[in-house]
Amino acid sequence: MMRKIYILPVLFILFFTNCEKVVTIDVPSIEPKLIIDAAFEVYFDESPVSANTVVKLKLSADYFEDVIPVVADATVFLTDLSNLSIINFSDLDADGSYEPETAFIPANNVAYELTVIHNNETYKGKASKIKSAPLLSAVQGDETLFSGEETEVRIDFTDSDFEDNYYLFDFTNNLFTSIEDRFFNGADYNFSFFYSEEDIELPTTVNIKMSGVSKEYFTYFRVLVNQSGQNSGGPFQTVPSSLLGNMINMTAEENFPLGYFHISETDSFSLDLVEKD
Repeated sequence: MMRKIYILPVLFILFFTNCEKVVTIDVPSIEPKLIIDAAFEVYFDESPVSANTVVKLKLSADYFEDVIPVVADATVFLTDLSNLSIINFSDLDADGSYEPETAFIPANNVAYELTVIHNNETYKGKASKIKSAPLLSAVQGDETLFSGEETEVRIDFTDSDFEDNYYLFDFTNNLFTSIEDRFFNGADYNFSFFYSEEDIELPTTVNIKMSGVSKEYFTYFRVLVNQSGQNSGGPFQTVPSSLLGNMINMTAEENFPLGYFHISETDSFSLDLVEKD
């Protein structure tokens, strides 16, 4: 009996090992699309006011590619549609990040048109600055979720009154939350965000950002994050389906780009997170 007990598992292992078969999946290659990440942030609660106005250009890659190619040979400029003045952008480090050649803070109630020229094709999109409420506080809490090892951050702000507002929160490490004021219009609002053990390693410092966004960008971003995942290198990477933004290929409409042009008022808060006893 003892001999049979030890032999049977070996026979099963040999059987399943011999049945293994390597299957090669042929994933079709697709024509690269231009990815335009132009989410401008105006830090309105600072003195003096500053802004992040970088246009990041990349090309989409096949599903199993690890490297997303950057675009360093494009022409990029912004047009102030109130006076038709031009703000030129350049990529000095050839890393696909284009910055304005002169100091630039997007103004209130002004529409801007972003133009990107690449491979003899012209892409255009329009945006105006979206207002945001200030971030009143961000503090570390003591609550947890399922594993008991999560780190809580409690957010508090007062929503702007008399209009529908949409907000995007960036909790660092490509962790985002988007909310709308449907149930707290004009009121104080607070909520908790939880970091998992995989998200951060304590102690650490996180920079939390709260941005006002348009309804269209709010919808776009929610779909984009659902498709790409929170920790897949950022939401403006290649996504499973071709999600249309507000940038249009004026030369060949069918060769549409990925990405979005948006201008947000943004408030930021630096928070030191520590281990709890």
